Amino acid sequence: MTHDIHIIGGGLAGSEAAWQLAEAGFRVKLSEMRGAKFEDGGEMTPAHQTDGLAELVCSNSFRSDDAERNAVGLLHAEMRALGSLILREGDRHKVPAGSALAVDRDDFSAGVTAALAAHPNVTIVRERVDSLPSNEPAIIATGPLTAAGLAESIGAATGKDALAFFDALAPIVHHDSIDMSLAWMQSRWDKGETKDYINCAMNKEQYLAFHAGLIDGEKTEFKDWEKDTPYFEGCMPIEVMAARGVDTLRYGPMKPVGLDDPRTGRWPYAVVQLRQDNASGTLWNIVGFQTKLKHAEQVKLFRTIPGLENAEFARLGGLHRNTFIRSPELLDPSLRLKSQPNIRFAGQITGCEGYIESAAIGLLAGRFAAAELAGGTLTPPPVETALGALLHHITGAAEAATYQPMNVNFGLFPPIEGRTKKADRKLLYTGRARTALAEWMAA
Repeated sequence: MTHDIHIIGGGLAGSEAAWQLAEAGFRVKLSEMRGAKFEDGGEMTPAHQTDGLAELVCSNSFRSDDAERNAVGLLHAEMRALGSLILREGDRHKVPAGSALAVDRDDFSAGVTAALAAHPNVTIVRERVDSLPSNEPAIIATGPLTAAGLAESIGAATGKDALAFFDALAPIVHHDSIDMSLAWMQSRWDKGETKDYINCAMNKEQYLAFHAGLIDGEKTEFKDWEKDTPYFEGCMPIEVMAARGVDTLRYGPMKPVGLDDPRTGRWPYAVVQLRQDNASGTLWNIVGFQTKLKHAEQVKLFRTIPGLENAEFARLGGLHRNTFIRSPELLDPSLRLKSQPNIRFAGQITGCEGYIESAAIGLLAGRFAAAELAGGTLTPPPVETALGALLHHITGAAEAATYQPMNVNFGLFPPIEGRTKKADRKLLYTGRARTALAEWMAA
């Protein structure tokens, strides 16, 4: 063997796992089917557009970077403390997004790819892998769009049918096609040091017409095998939200609170927000507008939004199927497959949801594997930490029969004991987590 461990999948989780193992001194073979020659099973997923490692296929945001009051921001901080490649490159290629961490998706992916390609302990192989390795240590990080052959092999090894849900892509608009005489720059409640979002206001008549267009617009048709697949609540297509009630969007992605229309000095009836998608500011994605409308319907409807009448789209919305395993009953606390312990799983295929959560589980899988290769074991991080709470949910705390994708949130943490003010509770969670992580790292 020319390597100590085989990682299958070069997304966020696989890239992070490879980095952690390589930095620990172990030789890593990283297999990625995107970019492979046809004879080696080269394949592009329904969502990816490049062969870059850690490509971001949906939003360009890693969400809140507030480590004091937000569980996602806390997870960022913990990963930075453990030498995360994903956070290092995210910080290097960030773009303005208020209190969130958003990145230039192309530069970010290029940075991750270059770092792994240059590492002396990493060999990147462009190939499709169709079956689980039988003997060698391996980490499966193929994500929610695992190729059919490997998915069948996983099903045979677990004896369980894969669960599945739909995930959707938001449209991206060229900045120079936005009418800034109608739109304006502002962060909600003026949060953050700068005005990082483009806002397009709608009055009641415009909103109701837009809502009707979402309901009536022609949608993509499902294949037979997709018809019973549930949506993930955290990435719901905008037309599915609209079907839940006429005001649902005004309490969701189109909520106007905290945004003052400079033409009236008041909150609009509804608002559409766009967030910067690349470092040069030429591309902006429409926040929360993931959709399964057909492309022609999207162009027609989204150009009714004030300020987007002449919008040119770099990418229109889309829909793809995601799959994940029933991790709470299949994986042990170190992410090993109970029925085949030479295999670990990492990333979205475990049922975590979100870029950072995927990378975090990749980081842990890499560290667990490194400890095992060194002849030892690594105690899982405390459940009081963001890393530990997320891992605990995936590997046992969640109810297996009703297991669904989950973002990190304070609801996964052990409750704070005693009576506390609601305003202080988040600070208590994050303070306790910092102490717990420091003690775990020291041990």
